[in-house]
Amino acid sequence: MIALSLAEIAEVVGGQMHDIPDASAEVTGPVVRDSREAVPGSLFVAFVGERVDGHDFAPAVVEAGAVAVLGSRPVGVPAIVVDDVQAALGALARHVVRRLGTTLVALTGSAGKTSTKDLIAQVLRRKAPTVFTPGSMNNEVGLPLTALTATEETKFLVLEMGARGIGHIRYLCELTPPRIGLVLNVGSAHIGEFGGREQIAQAKGELVEALPPAEEGGVAVLNADDAFVRAMSSRTKAKVILFGESDEADVRAENVRLTDSGQPSFRLHTPSGASDVTMRLYGEHHVSNALAAAAVAHELGMSADEIATALSEAGSLSRWRMEVTERPDGVTVVNDAYNANPESMKAALRALVAMGKGRRTWAVLGKMAELGDEALAEHDAVGRLAVRLNVGKLVAVGGREARWLQLGAYNEGSWGEESVHVSDAQAAIDLLRSELRPGDVVLVKASRSVGLESVATALLETGAEGEVAAR
Repeated sequence: MIALSLAEIAEVVGGQMHDIPDASAEVTGPVVRDSREAVPGSLFVAFVGERVDGHDFAPAVVEAGAVAVLGSRPVGVPAIVVDDVQAALGALARHVVRRLGTTLVALTGSAGKTSTKDLIAQVLRRKAPTVFTPGSMNNEVGLPLTALTATEETKFLVLEMGARGIGHIRYLCELTPPRIGLVLNVGSAHIGEFGGREQIAQAKGELVEALPPAEEGGVAVLNADDAFVRAMSSRTKAKVILFGESDEADVRAENVRLTDSGQPSFRLHTPSGASDVTMRLYGEHHVSNALAAAAVAHELGMSADEIATALSEAGSLSRWRMEVTERPDGVTVVNDAYNANPESMKAALRALVAMGKGRRTWAVLGKMAELGDEALAEHDAVGRLAVRLNVGKLVAVGGREARWLQLGAYNEGSWGEESVHVSDAQAAIDLLRSELRPGDVVLVKASRSVGLESVATALLETGAEGEVAAR
């Protein structure tokens, strides 16, 4: 974070200083909420959780070099005390972002946010120093913590914004006001919480409503191929840029195909030129993500050739998202177990089939959470799609939702051993270890709460067979 005195921080957050011998002492290090990350010059934010009270770690973080604690009560060491720690953290982030004047890019969508954020960051940092959301720290705590890592050298700040309801993105935009806002899609993720796609669109569109008008540099980057997103152009005064495969898109892809290994290749067209892209990532769904990143980069002054080169060299920066690893025996494990929704599940299945041409394919799938009344239909649809795509074997892992996956496959015509239901991750591991053959391709995917990453991890523990070769 930029250097701020404790007196200035207290004023910004509306807090009271306690046990601070020198109010001019400066926070020069990171703002952290995990006591293990405290370093000299840092500020420790003490949250009270269900199981852990951050205030209990105050003496330890100061001993580790933290300048002070931002908390809700005095702790016997230098502290700034506020009524609401989360609100104070947000106020501090807003203050720092405004002082820096960094170009802030915010993005949201039902699927692909983290992958697209990683692409944008990898493209923009070729042009200038870029700070971006690590992993999926896209909520009221993660977003300000990310913003506070920006420094005077930071040119671009790329922030992923998640939402659990109406008003959430509006609040995040108040903390870190974006100049460029990107909306990827409106899908079924969290539909059980929102109540329908119209409500999801209402929430996601809060991002474009928060943008400054076009004459002040505001830019809304919208998916031309998604009717809900395209309609958001009427909700903003910012300049509108469309991306997609539509002929009407300002930034579009032509001649889209997949390589023999399942990696997308296409001709990128921007208002300033065209160039060819062949990505390192897997699956055709990354074309839309790449176009979104290209649209942002073009608005920030990068040429088509620069963007295409960056996209062709970009990889995955966040774990458990289409991580492709090949074992010494030729079995390929695709770990996409970080999260799942109907759109990302279907995209992953298509990527699996593309990667597995001429090889036996396995889809190890589990529950998609937060689908509400749509849960049965959506799990059934995924099971049916696995059969239509000729996935070699579907392994449905877990309880009721997993049975719905298998039921969909059964109703689509998978009556033999093409699909199987197992009770838990360990049962899936046992099955795969006994039946996998050299050359097989295995996709592992479910909502985060299912914990199916343990299946991928177990499959890659090769022991005496040698080290795993990661691609």
